[in-house]
Amino acid sequence: MAKYVKEHPWKIIEEGFHPEENRLYESFMSIGNGHMGHRGNFEEDYSGVTLQGSYVAGVYYPDKTRVGWWKNGYPEYFAKVLNATNIIGIQVFIDGKPVDLALYPPKNFKRVLDMKEACLHRSFELEIDGKNFAFEVKRFMSYVDIESGAISYSVTALDDKAEITFIPYLDGDVRNEDANYDEVFWDRGKEMINDNHGLVSMTTRKTGFFVASAMTSTLSLDGQTLSAPKENFAKDKFVSQQFKTNMQVGQTATLNKYITVASSRDHEASAVEAHALITLDHISNKGFDQLYKENADKWAEMWAEGDIVIEGDVAAQQGIRFNIFHLKCTYSGDDPRLNIGPKGFTGEKYGGSTYWDTEAYCLPFYLSTSHEQVAKNLLIYRYEQLDKAIDNAALLGLKGALYPMVTMNGEECHNEWEITFEEIHRNGAIAYAIFNYIRYTGDQDYLVEYGLDVLLNIARFWADRVHYVPHRDKYMMHGVTGPNEYDNNVNNNWYTNRIAAWCLEYALEALAYVKGASPEKALAVQGKYGFEASEFEKWVDIQEKMFYPYVEDLGIFEQSDGYMDKEQILVKDLDPVHLPLNQNWSWDRILRSCFIKQADVLQGLFFLSDQYDLDVKKRNFDFYEPRTVHESSLSPCVYSIIAGEIGYHDKAYELYVRTARLDLDNYNNDTDDGLHITSMAGTWMAIQYGFGGFSVSDGKPMFNPFIPENWDSYTFKMLFRERPLHIQVDKDHIEIRLVSGDPIQVGVYNKVYDLATDTALHIPLDHTRKI
Repeated sequence: MAKYVKEHPWKIIEEGFHPEENRLYESFMSIGNGHMGHRGNFEEDYSGVTLQGSYVAGVYYPDKTRVGWWKNGYPEYFAKVLNATNIIGIQVFIDGKPVDLALYPPKNFKRVLDMKEACLHRSFELEIDGKNFAFEVKRFMSYVDIESGAISYSVTALDDKAEITFIPYLDGDVRNEDANYDEVFWDRGKEMINDNHGLVSMTTRKTGFFVASAMTSTLSLDGQTLSAPKENFAKDKFVSQQFKTNMQVGQTATLNKYITVASSRDHEASAVEAHALITLDHISNKGFDQLYKENADKWAEMWAEGDIVIEGDVAAQQGIRFNIFHLKCTYSGDDPRLNIGPKGFTGEKYGGSTYWDTEAYCLPFYLSTSHEQVAKNLLIYRYEQLDKAIDNAALLGLKGALYPMVTMNGEECHNEWEITFEEIHRNGAIAYAIFNYIRYTGDQDYLVEYGLDVLLNIARFWADRVHYVPHRDKYMMHGVTGPNEYDNNVNNNWYTNRIAAWCLEYALEALAYVKGASPEKALAVQGKYGFEASEFEKWVDIQEKMFYPYVEDLGIFEQSDGYMDKEQILVKDLDPVHLPLNQNWSWDRILRSCFIKQADVLQGLFFLSDQYDLDVKKRNFDFYEPRTVHESSLSPCVYSIIAGEIGYHDKAYELYVRTARLDLDNYNNDTDDGLHITSMAGTWMAIQYGFGGFSVSDGKPMFNPFIPENWDSYTFKMLFRERPLHIQVDKDHIEIRLVSGDPIQVGVYNKVYDLATDTALHIPLDHTRKI
């Protein structure tokens, strides 16, 4: 747990300097704008423990896979988000002595992430050779000029005069901490430095991304701009400028540094450097204050659309805003070539690639908080990679499309056997996301334009992956890993079998719809991929005869064949010194145990919620949750939602807090290398789907809310079919307001109401839902 994070509704505050937890706070204080971002590193040199990280969206390197024993079908590489040019660096010297907080322990140190205005602040005091100085630093990444950011670095002489030197720089001589073979991923481009601009350009090895970073700086003393830099310097992958001035007692010297990053993802390679410099002139002419205000205003708009307000619980309020903030920093939704890496712009772990997390957890957040095109772009990302998903299946000797567990460009690039070859349930999340998007938006045209191709090829994969067992007259799937990665290489994982059968059913429904809406499109898709009627007939047979493990005496779905043969121990009976298991037990011991990493059976009950009654959900929750260690960041939110649905309100709240503050409280002791971005969307779902009881039925938004006992009220906003809804729940009532748009029908406690623009429903809260 981060011992020093103060509770605050809008800020993450570190008071006092804690070098032993610096990497943890660097993760917390990361900022980004969907195009690029960086960890909460210090601008000045720091010789203590740190993980320097600056990242550019979509720029990656195919790091050669490193395994002990190569297996047929293994991907050749593991894609890595690249640590890019350090754009924030500013060396600071006072009377020739370097400002380094590892050498001069600061007093009154404070590091603050202001989530409301999306700015990172630092303030502290240093004593150097008997002289005292106060420091104020602010930086942000612009959500208006998305290839840009700015830093304001101020030093005040408190009790004596001094000479101060600022050396802003760009440093492309960077490494990835997670490089498999300690390779350098960047080749030198060019360096340019003069009194007005500095530029460093580089090219990624193998992938050939060309990236240019540019900077310009101004120095002022008590607000008066001073002369140009005294010295300019360049070497391989590095440029710097040097500014000097003398401060009298009470005077403040401020360096404003403006930075831009442009890449060949967005511009012709020949134009990248020029574009970086043109953008730099544009933002520097605005000045720091105007850039800051424009960015703050843009964030105010985003908060107005997607904030959640909790009254009566500051820790819960801080947690949900922390999660919303970092989701918005990571993905803006305007580029269908981009997706959401599990660590976003906060660290290197997981390679920054796309996982099934996007479809299973992130899509609902963007459906509710952004316009439809944003969620649609996430689906188009997968559509554009369908051909490579077909290739991935072929590498395993299978027909149809197998979407990768980990990818940057559609190719599988994960190098663990039990995930690359066995965790095939991810295919179900892709299909479910299409269903979820259409159910939410009503955009049936998506099936015609994009969705049918994907759904039919996913269904074809499942039909080839199962095998028929004649003596049981059942179809089965052996050698799989479900969402619970602590149970590898099993037969008949219930969730995998269930989602596969559902995919077959939904693919046939989609085909029937497209045949009616656009017969020529249906024929074109069938012809393109060679689908015959006999194939569809087999899909029906598989649906009807799929095998599902079941424990008769408990009335629960068995997670997989043989799960009940494991020694059944509850988490509460474990000595806490064993937790987290993945940091204290051997992998062999984990696999032999009954302990569950994340929602598995419960994942299926959440996705297919309308197909199972409360008694079924309750029995399965009661059995599986006490065996779940929640060592995946994706776990607590699903359990929280189902706990709320079955009336376990205290448990729902407990698990909500765990998912909302997973990183802030460092539950699993793994936040120092980056935040768990994709699981943050689960925090939103825990409130909207869990506490708010949200679902969609017959095209209508339905609510079945309750309120945690220690909350006074909570309010969330959501776009539903492009209509903004405002939902507030307090101790006694639920209020639903249609802010604008055409009238809509909404359901509350299974009763449907008509709602017109700028009117509100006021309905008494049902306090009888507890079981």
